[in-house]
Parts: sequence; C-alpha cells; structure tokens
Amino acid sequence: MRLGDVADVSIESGPPQVRRDDVQRRVVIQSNVQGRDMGSVVADIQDTIASDVNLPPGYSVDIGGQFENQQRAQKRLTIVVPVSLGLIALLLYFAFSSVGQALLILVNVPLAVIGGVFSLWISGQYLSVPSSVGFITLFGVAVLNGVVMVESINQRIQDGLNVDTAVFEGAVSRLRPVLMTAITSALGLIPMLLSTGVGAEIQKPLASVIVGGLVTATFLTLFVLPVLFGRFSRAKVGDIQR
Repeated sequence: MRLGDVADVSIESGPPQVRRDDVQRRVVIQSNVQGRDMGSVVADIQDTIASDVNLPPGYSVDIGGQFENQQRAQKRLTIVVPVSLGLIALLLYFAFSSVGQALLILVNVPLAVIGGVFSLWISGQYLSVPSSVGFITLFGVAVLNGVVMVESINQRIQDGLNVDTAVFEGAVSRLRPVLMTAITSALGLIPMLLSTGVGAEIQKPLASVIVGGLVTATFLTLFVLPVLFGRFSRAKVGDIQR
C-alpha cells in the first residue's frame, strides 16, 4: 500500500506559537502611535472595526497595552485629584480659620491650569498621565505661593495697617520669594522640557505643564490674588482687627 492511498501529506507554514487567554486563541497585533494622541487613534480603530469588519461568531477585539494602562491610570486620577484638592482645602481652613481665605488661595489652581493647558497646546502635546501628574505638582506650587502671599498680608493687618496698604506691601514683599520659587523650579525642568531621547514622551508633557503653569500662576497670583483679597477676607480681617 502506498502512502498516497491513505493520506495527502504536505508542508505548510503556521504560527510559531499559539497564544491563549481564557481558553481561547489570541492573535496580537502591535502598533506604535506617532503624531497623534492615543485616545483618538483608538477611537478611530474602534469605529473602523464597527463599520467595516464583520467578526465571525466567537471572535472579539480588545485593545490593551499602553491604552489599557492609560485608562486604568486616568480612572485613579479621577479619584486622586478631587481628594487631593479637598484635603488641601481642609488644611487651608485649619491654617487660616477662614473659608474665604481658603477659597481665595484655591483660586490659584485654575490660574495655574490656564498656563498648563496653554503650554500643551503650544507644544502640540496632549493630555496624558504624565501631564496629569504635572498638574497635580503644579497645584501644590500654586497653593504654596498663595499661602505665602495671604500670610504676609494678614501679618501686616495684624500689625495695624489698613487693608489696602497691607495688601500692597504684602504683595510687594512676596514678589521676590514667589519669583525665586517659580524660576528655580522652571530652570530645573528645562532639561526635561528639551529632552528628545528615550523617555521624552513622559518627561516633556510633565515639564511642559509645570513650566507653563508656573508662568501664569506666578504672575496672576501677584496681581489677581491681592485684588480679590478684600472680597474673600472680610470676616477674617474683622477678626484680626478686633
């Protein structure tokens, strides 16, 4: 009996490795994203699959890798950021015993966000996990500048100066410390801002947000915070002058 009478034998190429997840075969397709944000790329992939690809029964498409890690980190940040701001507000209230002055210092947060968002737009970058971490760092620096400013004004009111004079002298006296804090922080981040090597995709968004936010937070703090001091601090000023 010849071999051809029993079966047909042929040599064909196949996958070198069969991967399985949950007892199902898995095929991995890898790609890199360049020049666009990951969220919009994934949205386009999902739309294309939904409109142009008819998956047979039992087949499914899951997008993982860096996108999955990004989604997981963003879900955590949606909890961490509000909790952090709430704790900052609570500590400010304990420090100044005034809801108004705590809110006044928190005004620095959106002032800092303006610079961070504008910096990302100018540099052509997108909101990512590193840039979100940069915003959290920026919030701390902005709040610190506000605390220094408000404490200086309160001290002059306690020494007997009227509100307008205390605001002016307090703002002028804090000009140098606030500028030194911002300049030293920005100079330390310039190497990260100009980095082009391995890890630049993480370093540049972080540095861009902090540097841009420091610019607006510093200058707006020196002008906006003294203007709003009287409106937010009436109760506190009354307690100090008694």
